[in-house]
Amino acid sequence: MTIRSILIHPDPRLKKVADAVPDLSDPLRQLADDMLETMYDAPGVGLAAPQVGVLQRVIVADPVKDPNETPQPIVMFNPEVLLSSDETSVYEEGCLSIPDQYAEVTRPAEVRLRWLDLHGNEQERDFAGFWATVLQHEIDHLNGKLFIDYLSPMRRQMMTRKSQKIKRERTRD
Repeated sequence: MTIRSILIHPDPRLKKVADAVPDLSDPLRQLADDMLETMYDAPGVGLAAPQVGVLQRVIVADPVKDPNETPQPIVMFNPEVLLSSDETSVYEEGCLSIPDQYAEVTRPAEVRLRWLDLHGNEQERDFAGFWATVLQHEIDHLNGKLFIDYLSPMRRQMMTRKSQKIKRERTRD
């Protein structure tokens, strides 16, 4: 497994819609393994392929943050939201592509998703709470949407400027 570089906002690739995965191949499974390794190393609870510069509909997640709990990594190819609840929940979100910045985002509290697993089998499952938020956040990445797009224009602009500064500092290192 390889730890990949994570793109930092603003990067035009983060605003593009990712292509559907036509069929599962060993390179795509390797991408998923690399993404999990990268996510855990960052550390984060989710990662979408566009964040590592690959415009494919692949996400990984593991919202279990407690070190005393068993990790529950999930890999999804071509995930799609089938249903979302009218009830909403608010979580403070962050993003590996927008380092060290957080904001409360309102999303549906529950979602039903369909995706292909690592073996090419179609899966369908309901997710609620933090799991639902993390997976919706990652699916947004596949559609070229960032969590800051849910914020007011002024707040989004402030966070973008801070992100640009972080990006410049990291390029110098």
